[in-house]
Amino acid sequence: MMQDTGSQMGHTHLNPRPPLNDTVLKNYHLTSTDIEKFVKLWQEFQMKNMTAQVDECQGYCQGEIYNWLRAYNSIHGYVSLMICIFGTIANILNIMVLTRKEMAKTPINNILKWLAVADMFVMLEYIPYTSYQYIYMGPGEKDLSYTWAVCLLVHMHFTQILHTISIGLTVTLAVWRYVAIRHPNGGCANFLLAHSREAILLPFILSPILCLPTYFVFQVRETYDVDKLNSEAMYHVYFDKDSALYRFNFWIHSVLIKLLPCGILIVISAVLMHVLCEASRRRLKLRDYNNPAKYAIQLNLNESKSKKPPRCDRRNDRTTLLLVAVLVLFLITEFPQGLLGLLSGVMEKCFFAHCYPPFGELMDLLALINAAVGFVLYGLMSKQFRTTFRSLFMKRHFGSTEMTRLTRVTTTCV
Repeated sequence: MMQDTGSQMGHTHLNPRPPLNDTVLKNYHLTSTDIEKFVKLWQEFQMKNMTAQVDECQGYCQGEIYNWLRAYNSIHGYVSLMICIFGTIANILNIMVLTRKEMAKTPINNILKWLAVADMFVMLEYIPYTSYQYIYMGPGEKDLSYTWAVCLLVHMHFTQILHTISIGLTVTLAVWRYVAIRHPNGGCANFLLAHSREAILLPFILSPILCLPTYFVFQVRETYDVDKLNSEAMYHVYFDKDSALYRFNFWIHSVLIKLLPCGILIVISAVLMHVLCEASRRRLKLRDYNNPAKYAIQLNLNESKSKKPPRCDRRNDRTTLLLVAVLVLFLITEFPQGLLGLLSGVMEKCFFAHCYPPFGELMDLLALINAAVGFVLYGLMSKQFRTTFRSLFMKRHFGSTEMTRLTRVTTTCV
């Protein structure tokens, strides 16, 4: 009977599966006892595989921090939605201010403008995702429809590309400021100034290329529930953990897209801070000791005024401090993601299966905060940004004298 059953099952595999009613079971010489035995054997096989996987990954990622992460994950939808709404409005204001004529004259502001554009689209796309995934659906609820699986795949690729564009623009911003500070009159500075549009366009071209392996790693897969005879098709985003392409993609994502830019930004941030401190000390020495007689007279009259740096130098210092703050915030949010990706590539299955998922929502939160606080940083640290903002939204209470003076300073000092 088993030999005949095997031939019949092999034959049915090539044809559409008919409904399993009593007549069909009799034609296949199957009894309810045979089906129960098969289901029991299949469940035992699944339990053995699950037990082997648990034993292999036993001891991974346990502790109080994971309890905190799971507690946060339950409120991630509401927190991320508020950040996205604020960040979208803030980035729109950034774009409106940075596109003003007096602001658009400098390449640094143009880079910041396109950085705000990329961040704005990341948040606009994340709003419907978090609203449905974390708020509309209840805890533990899953949508296994084909439409939602495709939406998840589009969400993954879209945010990955835009986030990589933001990383590229941030690196461009740091390199640009480094050249402006260290070699303001050199050939490199003149070359960058002449090709500022190409430098901004480059991250938009390279990012989809760098994300190319991701397009082939993740795909929508159709599955069925083996415990149910007439189960409906279920769709989810699938990836093969054992494939070489999967591991290669992790190395590209963690090292080339995350950790390498972080390393570049750490070096450039340290250099900018050193140059800033060095320039400040040099200005004080020149004003204090270059002309002792004049310094003594000024000291007696107004000591505080004699040590005050020129207005142009002060503005350059504020610009550098602003960019250093942007770079440090970027490092705080991106370096942990790159480190987790690197550990997932090194430790492979167990770390990615048990350690990486609890950090997913937290990594999203850090990335959203990084994309949302640009408006706050610019407003706190840039007088030119505040002045332009007031002239744009408070015209009735803002005169043109300060705007004219600020425009003159901008064109001569930057």
